[in-house]
Amino acid sequence: MDDRGGSFVAVRRISQGLERENSCHSTSAEVVAGSAAWLGRGLSCVCAQRRESDARPSFDLTPSEEECLQRLQNRIDIAYDSSIPEHQAALRALWNAVFPEEELHGLISEQWKEMGWQGKDPSTDFRGGGFISLENLLFFARHFPKSFKDLLWKQEGDRSAWEYPFAVAGVNITFMLIQMLDLEAVKPRTMVGAIFLKFLSENESAFDILYCIAFKLMDRQWLAMRASYMDFNTVMKATRCQLEREFLLEDITRLEELPSYSLLTL
Repeated sequence: MDDRGGSFVAVRRISQGLERENSCHSTSAEVVAGSAAWLGRGLSCVCAQRRESDARPSFDLTPSEEECLQRLQNRIDIAYDSSIPEHQAALRALWNAVFPEEELHGLISEQWKEMGWQGKDPSTDFRGGGFISLENLLFFARHFPKSFKDLLWKQEGDRSAWEYPFAVAGVNITFMLIQMLDLEAVKPRTMVGAIFLKFLSENESAFDILYCIAFKLMDRQWLAMRASYMDFNTVMKATRCQLEREFLLEDITRLEELPSYSLLTL
């Protein structure tokens, strides 16, 4: 693994006006299989990825959509930097949202393992998703606290003996959504990406909300597949494909109308 990623460790369980088309197929895609390794930005796995040589359309954007995309891309480009006070404050805020009764002894502490980070310094895990992955986790904890804690403590369903580490999985989900929506392109090159930008132009929190939906859906897929930690990449692929199918349903005009949105509880 290079300096953009790290090893994925198992943890013991502790308790639309556009015409749709189906984009989730693998005829011209490469699926990377292997051990359950979490992904850093720039690596291509998690799900089926089209080859760069494949012809992909581009979709024209309205001025509002262009502006919203640029702001989201600016967020994506910010790397987590443990020396920046704003980033430190966000990390502390995440801890306080999850463990309001427990004092955090430091931004580098063994306590972080309780949240599913790989080690005592979460900053090493953020390299895969940047500062936006921390913002996503914090948004989830604040806006859907019950769903957040149900996933953190693995409180739903018949769990496997060895579970995915919660926080590291969250970084993977941020990375997967950036890939799925092709957010680093100047214009969307997939129907799913174009549809998402319509959602984003109407709700600037659309990416954060979609993150919460994706996390809950990933866990539902995990349970349905009776997965263990070695199946994590397979589960992520299934999650992405399900989200793409839901985006392409008729009469979906906002994220709250996606079938998987109903999985979230406040």
